[in-house]
Amino acid sequence: MAENENKGNRLKESTIFRGLPQEKLDEVARAVQNVVVPGNSLIFREGDPGDSFYIISSGRVRVFRRLGGDMETELSVLGPGDSFGEMALLTGEPRSADIETLEETHLMVLTKDQFDHILRDCPDISRTFVKEMRRWLLRDQELLEVEAREAYKATRLSWVDFLVVFAVSIVLALIFNSSNPNGIPLFPKFPDRASFPSVSPVEAMEAVQRGDALLVDAMPSNFFAKRHIQGAVNMPLALFDIVYMMSFAEEDKEKKIIVYGGTVSKLYDLEVANKLLLRGYSNVRILEGGLSAWEQNGYPVVEKAKK
Repeated sequence: MAENENKGNRLKESTIFRGLPQEKLDEVARAVQNVVVPGNSLIFREGDPGDSFYIISSGRVRVFRRLGGDMETELSVLGPGDSFGEMALLTGEPRSADIETLEETHLMVLTKDQFDHILRDCPDISRTFVKEMRRWLLRDQELLEVEAREAYKATRLSWVDFLVVFAVSIVLALIFNSSNPNGIPLFPKFPDRASFPSVSPVEAMEAVQRGDALLVDAMPSNFFAKRHIQGAVNMPLALFDIVYMMSFAEEDKEKKIIVYGGTVSKLYDLEVANKLLLRGYSNVRILEGGLSAWEQNGYPVVEKAKK
């Protein structure tokens, strides 16, 4: 009895379980098993099957991905009250990262069957997991974008090399197209801006205030974090399917959706609007002038504080 009460108290420290009714909390406490893992030990590797869910009672673990050779990317460090292992259980996919203890770590462990049973009985926990997964995915995307930019800086070509490679690529593409009736497009085709009705910032603000419209920021998550329209939902092109499943699957297909986030070189707004159109949303609009026009009208914007 005392052991279950102790488990229940530790579960209350977890973001996932802290809002659970006491009777359900007691049920989870009876189901979890205590496990002690020595420091510098791998709990599981990327690619392993998902068979358990873990809550940290004490100690710390690091989450990382191997990039080949001795290179790796550290995604996060987790401590008491944090949990891990749920993504593979929710998606049915293999583990997406390695988990290693940084010191002796005490864990509470649920098997997959126990985990699935709790999700069936407690819909609120399912919604909490969905929100957490979205936050983790956006965080991981930003980390990988940083890694990609650093790798680009380390290996970037000179302008002369770039022009030579570009010219050779064009020549080879033209030769291929001339001998292949199907060919391949030399330049990507983007949706036509004229195919989407536009809406002024004033009209957009009025629709949002009435609750008739939803604002969607199509920019990558790191841009969204720096500055975005207050109340907008971030839907990066690279994570469209995942964010759609988590945030849009139950939205009314007739609801007005106003998309913004285009740049001179990348038409994020048009591409995301086109994807929404293909998903059956018939009332998709593009915000005239984007974020800058919204700001010029004095409408609320969330901006990351500068350090």
